[in-house]
Amino acid sequence: MEPRQQEMLMTNQEWRPERREQKQFVGEGAPSGENSFQEGGETLGREGAPTQGTANAILQLQSSFKREGTPENEGLKEQGLRPSQDYSGLGKEGRSSSPAEEMVILKRAVKEEDMLPAGERRCEDSLMRELSEMVQKVVKKSSWWEKHGIDVTIIALNFLFLPVGFLLLRSDSIFSFLMGIVVLGVAHFTITVKGSHLASHSSLVESKSWGKVLAIFFEEVCSAFTAEQGTYNHVKLHHGYTNVIGLGDSSTWKIPFLNRYVYMFIAPIAIPIITPLVAIGLLKEVRLKTAIRTLCCMFLGLYSHYWLLINISEFRSTWSALGCMLLTRSLLAHSYIHVNIFQHIGLPMFAPNKLPKRIHMMSSGVLNLPRNALLDWSFGHSLISCHTEHHLFPTLSDNMCLKIKPLVSQYLKEKKLPYNEDSYLARLKLFLNKYEELMVHVPPITELVGIQ
Repeated sequence: MEPRQQEMLMTNQEWRPERREQKQFVGEGAPSGENSFQEGGETLGREGAPTQGTANAILQLQSSFKREGTPENEGLKEQGLRPSQDYSGLGKEGRSSSPAEEMVILKRAVKEEDMLPAGERRCEDSLMRELSEMVQKVVKKSSWWEKHGIDVTIIALNFLFLPVGFLLLRSDSIFSFLMGIVVLGVAHFTITVKGSHLASHSSLVESKSWGKVLAIFFEEVCSAFTAEQGTYNHVKLHHGYTNVIGLGDSSTWKIPFLNRYVYMFIAPIAIPIITPLVAIGLLKEVRLKTAIRTLCCMFLGLYSHYWLLINISEFRSTWSALGCMLLTRSLLAHSYIHVNIFQHIGLPMFAPNKLPKRIHMMSSGVLNLPRNALLDWSFGHSLISCHTEHHLFPTLSDNMCLKIKPLVSQYLKEKKLPYNEDSYLARLKLFLNKYEELMVHVPPITELVGIQ
C-alpha cells in the first residue's frame, strides 16, 4: 500500500460522521489559519482565512491522484469503509473530496503553519487583528436592530410585496401588468440574492440551527439551488481564497465560447433556467437524502410560483405562466452577472504558493461599487458598496458592513493598503473593451497577475 493511502486510512479512521454534520454549513470547517475575535456571540473575520500550505495541499492532492492514476477511494475500499457523499469540497474537476482527503489537507496545513516563526505569524496577523478589534468595538455597541433587524425587515417587506405583484398581474391595464412584473422581479432578487447571501454567511440570525434552516429555505426553496454546494463554493472557496488562481478566482463566471455582447446582455436572461440545471448536476456530490431534500425544496419553490400565477394572477396557459416566471426571475439578472464579475475579475490575482497576508488579499482583490438604491435594496450593501468590508468581515450583515465602511476605508488608506472603488459604468466599459483578456484567456499563475 502506498504511503499516501496509509495516511488517508489513518485519518479516515478518526473521522466521525456526526462531527462532519456539524461542519456542513457556514462558519464551520473553513480553511485553517483564520483569525477569530469573539465577543457577545459575534465572530468577525472568521470565514476562510487561508494559508499557503492549505492552498498548496489542495492543488497538489488533486494533481497527485491524476498523476499517479490511483483511485481516490481505493484505500478505503480495502478496509471496507465507505466515504461520506455529503459535501466536503469539490476538486478541480468538480469531484467531491472524501473526508480523509480533507483531513489530510488540514493536517498538512497546520504542520506547515506551525513551522513558521512565532514572530512572523504575529507580523502577518497584526494589521488584521488591529482592524478587527476596532470593528468589534463598533459591533459591541450596536443594537440587534442594527446587526440583524434592518436586513430582516427588508426581506420581510419583499415577502409582503409578493401578493401585490401577483394581483397587479390580473389587471387588463398594461401599466399595472408591467408594475406587477417589476414588483415581483425586485422582490424575487431581494429574497433570493440578499436573503441567500446573508443566510449562507449566518448573518440573519445568531442561532446556528435557525441559520441552517434559513440557508435551506432561501437557497433551495427560493433560489432553486443546492445549499450545501452553494455555501461551500461561496464561503469556503471564494471567501477563503479570494482571487487565488484555481481556487477562488471567480472562474466559474467565465464562459469563453460566448462573445462579449452575448455574455453581457443576452445570456443573463437564461439564469432562471441554468440555475436549477446546474444545481441538479451538483447533487451527485451530496448524500442521497440531501439530494432528495434539495429536489423537493426546488420543486416546492418553482411550483408555488407557477401555481400562484395560474390561480391568483389568472394566467390562462402554462406557457404564458412560464414566460412570466422567466421574465420576473431574470429582471435584474444582468446586474447580478455584472456585479459578480466587476468586483473581482481584472483585479490582482495570486498564486496558491505565494499568498499575501489576509488583509492584503482582501483589500487588493475586492472592489466596491457606488451606492445604488435599487441594487442596495435587492442585492444588499455587502454585494455592492461594501464588498471589501464584507470580505474582511463576512459574518456581518449588510447594514453592519455599511456602518463600519468609514472605519475600514480610513484604516486601509492610513496603512497605505488598496481600497478599490469604481463606478458601474466604468467597469462595464472596461469589460467590453477587454473582454478577451479578462473573461476568455486564463491568466498565468504568478505571484501577482492581472490589471495592476
